[in-house]
Amino acid sequence: MGIEIDRTAFSEADFARFRGALEDNLATLARLLAAPGFGAGPGSVGAELELYIVDGDGRPCHVNQQLQQALGDPRLALELNRYNLEYNLSPQPLAAQPFAAIEAEILDRLAALRAVAAQCDARVVPIGILPTLRQADFGLHCITDRKRYHALVAQLLQRRGGRFHIDIDGESPLRIDMSDITLEGANASFQVHYRVAPAQFADTYNAIQLVTPLALAVGANSPTLFGHRLWHETRVPLFKQSIDTRHVDRYSWNAPPRVNFGQGWIRHGALELFTEMVRLYPPLLPVCAGRSARAAGAAPALAELRLHRSTVWLWNRPVYDDADGGHLRVEMRALPAGPSALDMAANAAFLVGLAEGMRPVMADLLPAIPFGIAEYNFYRAAQFGLDARLVWPQPRQSGLREQPVVDIVRAALPLARQGLDDIGIDAGEAARYLAVIEGRLRRHRNGAGWQRRRLATLEQSLPRDAALHALLEEYIGFSTDNLPVSEWPP
Repeated sequence: MGIEIDRTAFSEADFARFRGALEDNLATLARLLAAPGFGAGPGSVGAELELYIVDGDGRPCHVNQQLQQALGDPRLALELNRYNLEYNLSPQPLAAQPFAAIEAEILDRLAALRAVAAQCDARVVPIGILPTLRQADFGLHCITDRKRYHALVAQLLQRRGGRFHIDIDGESPLRIDMSDITLEGANASFQVHYRVAPAQFADTYNAIQLVTPLALAVGANSPTLFGHRLWHETRVPLFKQSIDTRHVDRYSWNAPPRVNFGQGWIRHGALELFTEMVRLYPPLLPVCAGRSARAAGAAPALAELRLHRSTVWLWNRPVYDDADGGHLRVEMRALPAGPSALDMAANAAFLVGLAEGMRPVMADLLPAIPFGIAEYNFYRAAQFGLDARLVWPQPRQSGLREQPVVDIVRAALPLARQGLDDIGIDAGEAARYLAVIEGRLRRHRNGAGWQRRRLATLEQSLPRDAALHALLEEYIGFSTDNLPVSEWPP
């Protein structure tokens, strides 16, 4: 949820000034992107890891501010709910061993955070959705005391004008109404940042969009909420619905939701996506930086555009950063937190590697897969995980064909290996992390599958609530040991 602000109430004049600043920012960004050499520099990959804080009984523990203050690490950020934190991991150059470095940093930072949490009789858990959550864990009482979060809650509630409706299918469907947006805080993700040269942005972004369903299917880790068995990656529908301010009319036009997969393949570059965000989504937090982006120098902050972008939650989101002379990244937001540091690093390596493997042929593939089909793949991967069937483009195809996702991923692994090699990833590192993905395919087990099967076994001898707690305790143990989920006992 990101950038802090200094107030919570806004006037119409604030919104007017902010809209003007957004136009100024867009014009400045257009000039930057047209300048020779802008964004040039070595490739890098980084990540943000969202975490749950739980007590000794596995219940949410409202101590995120205490843990942040005790650890004193500026990279540790507060999330919307008082039992969530986010670690901003260090960007790693591709020329080194970036995925191994990310795995090592996750283990190091989790160890430090666990030591501090123990002083508060708390623990931290990297997991997409905590299985022991109850509806009583949500509401205004659980919001982290930051102006940004209070303002965001107020703005979304005002635009909704009523309760937020949650309707998620599954083995035991969930249908509830919420009076605020705090259910958004149930979603913990592992967000991968990948630096992209402006000239390659369109093909790289489209490739990431195309392959995200595959990474989501093999990496799903959020199968339950309030004891209901739902989608394998329940975060996907839950995030969208928990902050959806629209009242959808099936017989009329509807504005796109602020959480979405995108509006289409991009044809030219990053400016399309930033412009789309300004044109389609009204501002929520109209706080101006106080000076024009036109006078901000060679690498202006574009503070208003960055703040606005933080309130539009594309699953793959463009990032402008003024660091290092200014550059572009793609933020890949679909992957869940967990199960282990090794699993998360493997998910990132597979996603980046396969996108790079596909990038050179995107111009040939796009006519073979309409964007609506790619979006369909995304939601089916979230719904069914390794059991999903997706539509995948083929060279020289004649018509569309649906296939098991495990077959698509298995056939795509050599291309992911080639993509990692093309960007300079060490062969041993690539082999190690892609072997983790191969292990999941071989045993047909990701985090969601393990949780679903283990819960079913535990419920044979325990009541539902006790089974969910036992599930979490086993999960914490295996995750802390950094075992890949494919090797967890069934």
